[in-house]
Amino acid sequence: MSVKQTLFLTYFSFLTALPMAAQTISSRLVDAKTQKGIPYATIQYGEHQGVITNDEGRFSFVLEEGTALPDSIYVTSMGYEKKGFTLEQMQDSLIAMSAKAIELSGVYVFDKELVVDDIIDKMIENIPQNMNKAPVKQRFFLRKSELANMHKVDFGFEKSSIKELNKELMDSIARSIPKNASHYTESFGDFYKNNTDYKLNIIKAADLYDKRDVSSFEELAEHMEDIFAANVKPGSYLKIKSGIFSEKIQVDSILDTMDDERMEQAKKLKAQVKKDSISGLTDSQRWQFRELLSQLYYKEDTKLDLVDKNRRYEFQLAGYADIGDAGVYVVDFWPKRSSADFKGRLYINIEDFAVMRLDFTNTQRLRNFRLLGITYRETVYRGTMRFAKLPNGKYDLQFMELADGKFFGVDRPLKVVEKNKHVKGRRKQNELKLNIDFQMNITAKWELVVFNQDIVAENEFKSFKEDKTVRATYMPRYDAEFWKGYTIMEPNQAIRGFTAEEED
Repeated sequence: MSVKQTLFLTYFSFLTALPMAAQTISSRLVDAKTQKGIPYATIQYGEHQGVITNDEGRFSFVLEEGTALPDSIYVTSMGYEKKGFTLEQMQDSLIAMSAKAIELSGVYVFDKELVVDDIIDKMIENIPQNMNKAPVKQRFFLRKSELANMHKVDFGFEKSSIKELNKELMDSIARSIPKNASHYTESFGDFYKNNTDYKLNIIKAADLYDKRDVSSFEELAEHMEDIFAANVKPGSYLKIKSGIFSEKIQVDSILDTMDDERMEQAKKLKAQVKKDSISGLTDSQRWQFRELLSQLYYKEDTKLDLVDKNRRYEFQLAGYADIGDAGVYVVDFWPKRSSADFKGRLYINIEDFAVMRLDFTNTQRLRNFRLLGITYRETVYRGTMRFAKLPNGKYDLQFMELADGKFFGVDRPLKVVEKNKHVKGRRKQNELKLNIDFQMNITAKWELVVFNQDIVAENEFKSFKEDKTVRATYMPRYDAEFWKGYTIMEPNQAIRGFTAEEED
C-alpha cells in the first residue's frame, strides 16, 4: 500500500470518527417475503437509544449533532431475525427482514424445567419486585388518534307547530353532522413519574382536526337558540317524552340562561375555542398518561384481567425466543369459558419472570347494552405493551399501543310539547314530534413511545415545576416539517394525508 493510500485511509477513518452535524434517518421496514410493513419493531442506534416503527413499518430518528457515527444499527422484531445494518444501509427506502420461527425446545438450560402454570404463577408472584417504583424521567412521544364514523342519521320528522322547526331544518341538521371526523393529537417531552404521581414537561405538541366541524355545530346551536327564544312563551314548560319516559322542564329556567351575561360568557368561550391551541394541554396530557398507565396488565383497575382472574384463562407454552439479550418463555392464553374476555401472547423473562412484552385482543364485546331503543357496545379493546429493564434492575414501560372501539345507537321516538297554564285557551302551545334513528362508531388509539429512561432523585421529582402555559400548534393539514429534528414515531398514511380547509 502506498503512502498516499495510507494517508487517505487514515484521513477517512479520522473523519468518520468525528462528531457530525445532525441528520435524520428515515426508511420502512418490510417482511422480506411479503413486502408488507413490520409494525412496532425496535430500531436501536445507540446504547439506550432507539425508536419504534409505526403500524406501516415506517420509522425515522435523528442522530444529534456532536455524536459519533454508530458502528451498527440493530433491528429487532418478534418473529424475525435480529439484524445489524450500517448507517448507509439504513438510508435505503426499504429494509427487508427475514421471518424466524419460535424455538420449540432445546436452546435454554434450566435448573428445573417448569410447566406453564408454574411460569404464570411465578410471573404473578414476582410482579412487586420486578416493576419499577423509583422516580423516573422518561423522554416520550404520545399520539392519540380519534375516528368517528356516523353510519346513520335520521331525525324522522313527523310534526311541528313551529314554522322554523320544519323538516327542511331537521334534514339540514342531519346533513351538517360530519359522517367521518378525525382528530389527532401528538406531544413530545419528558414524563416524570414517582409511583402514581405524574408531572409533564411538554416540549412540543400538534393538534390536527377540522375546525369546520366545530364551527358548524356552534352555528347550529346559535340558530336553535334563536328559534327557541322567538317561539316559546315565558311561564311555559316543556313536556318531553321518549318511549315510555317523560320529563317536565320549566322554560323560564332555560330562557334565563340566555341573558346578556351568559351570552357574553358564551362568546368568550367561543373565542377560546377558535385559538390555535388546546386549553389546558398539560392537564389533558397528564390525564391521558394516567388513563393509559392504569390499563397496564398488573394494575388493579385494568380491563385486561389476566393477572387478577388468571384461573379463567388457559395457558400454553408455545416455545422460546429472544428479546434483546434475554431469553423469554412464549406463552399463549385464551379464555377457558365465556367469562373471560381476551386472548393473546406473553413473553416472560426466563431468569426473573418479568413480562417483557404482552399482545392481547378481546374475544367478545366487553359491554353490550340495549334497552328501550338505546344501544351501547364496547366492541374493540386490543393492544401491545413492552417493558425495558432499567439500570436499577427493575422494569418500566417502553412502548404501548392501545385501541378502543365503541358503538352507540338510538332508535326511539321523541315528542316535545310546550304547555302554558297562564295562556287563555288551550294549554298546549307548540309541539315537535320526531323518530330519531342514528348509529355511530368511535375508535380511539394511543401510541406511546419511551425513548430513554433515567432514574432521578426524589427531590428532583418534587422540585420540578410544570409549565401549564404550553399549547399545541393547530394544524389544518399534516406538516412533516413540524417534527423535523425530533425523533418521533412516524405518522401513518391517514395522518400524512389529513387535510382540512382553514377557517376564514
